[in-house]
Amino acid sequence: MDTGPFINGIIIGVALAAPVGPIAFVCIQRSLAYGRLHGITSGFGIATADAFYAAVTAFGLALISDFLLARQWFFRLFGGLALIAVGIRIVLAAPPEITPTPENESYISDYSTMLAITLANPLTIVFFTIIIPGFGVVISGNTGITPAIFVIGVFLGEMGWWIFLCGTLGSMRDYLTRERLHLINRLAGLVITAFGAVLIASLFLTSDIT
Repeated sequence: MDTGPFINGIIIGVALAAPVGPIAFVCIQRSLAYGRLHGITSGFGIATADAFYAAVTAFGLALISDFLLARQWFFRLFGGLALIAVGIRIVLAAPPEITPTPENESYISDYSTMLAITLANPLTIVFFTIIIPGFGVVISGNTGITPAIFVIGVFLGEMGWWIFLCGTLGSMRDYLTRERLHLINRLAGLVITAFGAVLIASLFLTSDIT
């Protein structure tokens, strides 16, 4: 079996997850506030959404891609409002008690909120549309095996990054006080809210969105 698509998928998955944006800030905040498993579960939701868009692109589902991109204004608005809501909730929430086994948040909520926010950004398809041609082997052949291997690589590459990042940050909870955590929460919440506002503002600044 050709391992090229799998390795390429891992590389692209890490490249997609590594930049510190609004979604990464949510995972960082959850790792520090509630522990590494909450951050990793949030990352799992992100990786699931990105793997979906990788599959849409890699399998050549042009109809679905066009449908999502044609309505990106709606997804930007939804994503922006969701980020603002998450950011305000973090800013206003009282810092949780720092315990070895925090139970303040649901893992299902961690996963589902990040899945929804990431799915609200169909511009991820643009990323894959630009990147995949550089890895021509990914979309060659007459079967779906090669694209599937690539998508699995993307998913595992992202999950590897989130496990590393959130696992490392989660271990820092032992050095946090409740006051420091409150400050971190406020800063993270303000950054996330700002990202959401910028996303909504882009609806009015980008003239070619239909």
